Amino acid sequence: MTLEQKIGQFFFPAVFINDTEENIQKIERLIRDYNIGGLTFFHSRASAATNYESKKKVEFNDDSYQRLKELIIRYQKSASTPLLMSIDAEWGLAMRVEKTPQYPYAITLGALPERKIDLVYQVGKQIGLDLKSAGIHYNLAPLADINNNPNNPVIGYRSFGSNKEKVAQYALEYLRGMSDVGILGCLKHFPGHGNTNVDSHLGLPVLEENLEQLLENELVPFIKGIENQVDSIMIGHLAVPALNGGKETSATLSKNIIESLLREKLGYDGLVISDALNMHSVSKLYKTKGQLEWEAFNAGNDVLCFAENVPEGIQAILKNASPERIEASLNRIMKCKEKAGLFEKNPNPAADFNFKATSALNRKIADYCITEIKDKNSSILLFDSKNREKLAKLSVYKSIENPFFKTLENVLPSPEYAIENGNDLTETTIKEDLIPFDTILISLFVPKAKPLNKFELEDSVLEFLGQLFQTKKCILYVFGNPYALQVIPNLDYTYGIVEMYQDFTEFQESAAEQLMEDKKGKGSLPVSLTNI
Repeated sequence: MTLEQKIGQFFFPAVFINDTEENIQKIERLIRDYNIGGLTFFHSRASAATNYESKKKVEFNDDSYQRLKELIIRYQKSASTPLLMSIDAEWGLAMRVEKTPQYPYAITLGALPERKIDLVYQVGKQIGLDLKSAGIHYNLAPLADINNNPNNPVIGYRSFGSNKEKVAQYALEYLRGMSDVGILGCLKHFPGHGNTNVDSHLGLPVLEENLEQLLENELVPFIKGIENQVDSIMIGHLAVPALNGGKETSATLSKNIIESLLREKLGYDGLVISDALNMHSVSKLYKTKGQLEWEAFNAGNDVLCFAENVPEGIQAILKNASPERIEASLNRIMKCKEKAGLFEKNPNPAADFNFKATSALNRKIADYCITEIKDKNSSILLFDSKNREKLAKLSVYKSIENPFFKTLENVLPSPEYAIENGNDLTETTIKEDLIPFDTILISLFVPKAKPLNKFELEDSVLEFLGQLFQTKKCILYVFGNPYALQVIPNLDYTYGIVEMYQDFTEFQESAAEQLMEDKKGKGSLPVSLTNI
């Protein structure tokens, strides 16, 4: 390779599964002309990092998985050096590709008792096998962030929780599962994105902690990862003034954070990858094309993820970097490519994914993560009120045709009602319909996993729930992010609260069976809630 071709290996531009033929051909030219090292796949331009919070509509395509497989083959054919194919698949390929297996969020896995940590390993392994089936070698997951800020707009459900030891342990098991089937992993977002309240896709979060505090908490999972030879570490777009002479410089562009802290102090010599360089916290800093890429490389990143200025970035690095530094980063990338089997002559063909295996694993996780936050003899209360014909079931944000109600209907028959959106409170007779009942079993399907706009729980619905809790004996099942409980009023008045974390069929059926058999929930809340 020429020096320019070696530098090309540091670039991992974004590619979009559902893209135009014109754009696909542009990427093929980029691969041929600049010997780029890898690609990072997104579903479509509308779904990519900085567009995610915008109003751009994501067009779904049932053929996305097939397109992904075909594009990978096509792009590899354009490459003289095999490409390392990467994707964000924190909870499986389904994070980016529809009609593919989806596994529980990290916060759900964080609810599992430690004796069932093997289920976290199994999730890592299954995700690894699914990625392999598509031709992906490198999962930009899991998070090592400790979610110790309930108002965090972007980490939350993606973290294993607020306990540093548990986050470290569960992240390592997830990585081990992937590694055992030949998939590279990545701990992110160094030095820790948990205690922030700004979305780094859109702005620059600032961590106020000093080094001593970071070593005590945020850095613990990363240190454990380094001790266990983690394949790669992703640097987050967040500022830590205490490590930067008081300056609010993004960690991605900070030699102090990458070279001094991560490499020298913590002794990490593995692959360092930047967070997406199109994110607004860094993408708008430099007017000259290629300067951002140079600054990120100069700070210590080996891989420039979502680099938007490949030709200019190569020239900037060529002009400014030492040959020794170029060789060091190239060696790290080649080591990862070798580990992922990119230079094997006849790799074994990967089997397609298995939805049955996914479902069986999800059901096991559901059974062990059920978290009883509050229980005033809920089961006895429900069966007693059913016998007196004073029980009603209320589904919020889903119709009554849900697996939770379906599983309960034979053992706990009662009238069923639904509020599918706030309009139902004024356009139907639901308020009057519920008056005769003294006990209500409520299944709340939280609309969104992110806290933006109160998880999209409408004020009218929250107000109505708050009134029900005060006037009826209510048992609440929450299928969604537990942080949503913080925006629900009058929870003190409830008789029971059960947190289920996901709305998958397996989780709904598990919840219903646990209720019918009056079993104790085995899970525990992985985060702290202020109002419970």
